[in-house]
Amino acid sequence: MSFVAPAEFQIADHFLDARVAEGRGDRVALHLEDRTVTYAEVQAEANRYANLLVDAGVLPEQRVILALRDGLAYVAALFGVFKVGGVVVMLNPELNAEQVDYFLGYTRARAAFVEQGHESIYREGAAKSRFLDSVLVVDAPEFQARRDAASPTFDNFPTHRDDAAIWLFSGGTTGKPKAVVQTHRSFAYTTECYGKGTLGMSEDDVTLSVPKLFFGYATGINLLFPFSVGASAVLFPDRCTEARIFELIDRFRPTVLVNVPTMIKKLLDSPAAGSQDLSCLRLATSAGEALPPALHERWNEAYGIDLLDGLGTAEMWHIFISNLPGDVRIGSIGKVVPGFDVRVCDEDGRDVEDGQTGWLWVRGGARALGYWQQLEKTEWGFRGEWYVSGDLVTRDADGWFTYGGRADDMLKVSGRWLATREVEECLEEHPAVKEAAVVGVVDADGLTKPHAFVVPVTASPELGDELQSWVKERLEPYKYPRQVMLLDDLPRTHLGKVDRGQLRRL
Repeated sequence: MSFVAPAEFQIADHFLDARVAEGRGDRVALHLEDRTVTYAEVQAEANRYANLLVDAGVLPEQRVILALRDGLAYVAALFGVFKVGGVVVMLNPELNAEQVDYFLGYTRARAAFVEQGHESIYREGAAKSRFLDSVLVVDAPEFQARRDAASPTFDNFPTHRDDAAIWLFSGGTTGKPKAVVQTHRSFAYTTECYGKGTLGMSEDDVTLSVPKLFFGYATGINLLFPFSVGASAVLFPDRCTEARIFELIDRFRPTVLVNVPTMIKKLLDSPAAGSQDLSCLRLATSAGEALPPALHERWNEAYGIDLLDGLGTAEMWHIFISNLPGDVRIGSIGKVVPGFDVRVCDEDGRDVEDGQTGWLWVRGGARALGYWQQLEKTEWGFRGEWYVSGDLVTRDADGWFTYGGRADDMLKVSGRWLATREVEECLEEHPAVKEAAVVGVVDADGLTKPHAFVVPVTASPELGDELQSWVKERLEPYKYPRQVMLLDDLPRTHLGKVDRGQLRRL
């Protein structure tokens, strides 16, 4: 399965306006805390936002920041930017001033949609920026009055399928985040291949996501995928907790749960886990981080609902290797999604034999244009039709893939390779460990040694020594962490991923 976009192609046309033109304007598009919103209402609101952007002087191809919590304003702003031919820059709304200053300088955004309580950071940044002209505070009375007075109609700018549509950011786990420039065609392509082809999205689906919409993973499964078929998405603005997810499942009865391993563990560890009715779900997805097999087995035992582990990258926008409904193999990230091709190669780009670990190469119609202001990294990663990721994978003779971690998370310890993910999973099997991260730290002799940073369930003076022994008993001795540091929480990047660079500096 694949998708060929015409030369003139617009995401807003494809995912939103087409549903209204098909006569689905009265269908529910969004389930919010206090109401439902139809496709016709989303379209009218997006048109108002587009008109306000034109009034603010935003031109096609200019960047517009979205730093909003999930809700109607986020969706309207997103499609509003598309409609004017602008480029969406999705940011975590909780960024601090230093992070905001970096993104303002890097993106050269012309406008930013923000909420009250955060606008001062952006206004201060705008005063230092040569580019940011408009800070639009979506929940401020002045903005809402202007929005209500704006026209609910708009003629979309005729974008090209290869125009930039969204800047997706790398996790920035070891350095400054870099922007992956993705096109209009990419989002439609993966929606057809993975959203419809693998997940089998239909108009009867209701989606609920643990990750927020500023993650590309959630932008797909909890917005664009359901919108492509006239289905509906549940959106809530507050931070995600296991109690909140159980509450929303009980209230809205979603059919697709967009999940990540960290929350899967919290759901299963919750005292309320055994009393929850998840029978409304036809499947759940897992991505963003490795899914430990033991956790997957616990999910199956508790709920018996297909949990589809998969792998995707911002450079290909979304998931291109996945387990399938009714065809799930625990410990595997699945098979290649039809419409994509994957190779497993050595460092010289030669295919390795099945059963051997190598670099992941992938091609398909969702490949990005490259990294903004990162020519050398673009040349290394984007090679003709192929994107070469930093992921290490193994493929068996039947086409099933096993994830081996990020190449930059591999450590050479005592002359042997160590995958930090393996040690982290071992540590997290200990009942006193809530979360763990392992990084390489260079000692006084210039040698790299694994150090573990652990968020404990309950701390004790003996826990560090106990965890070192725990790893020694279960893995090869050279893999044990030479130091164990207990933390209240792990430092996070703007995308919520563990900031390994900061850990190395602790």
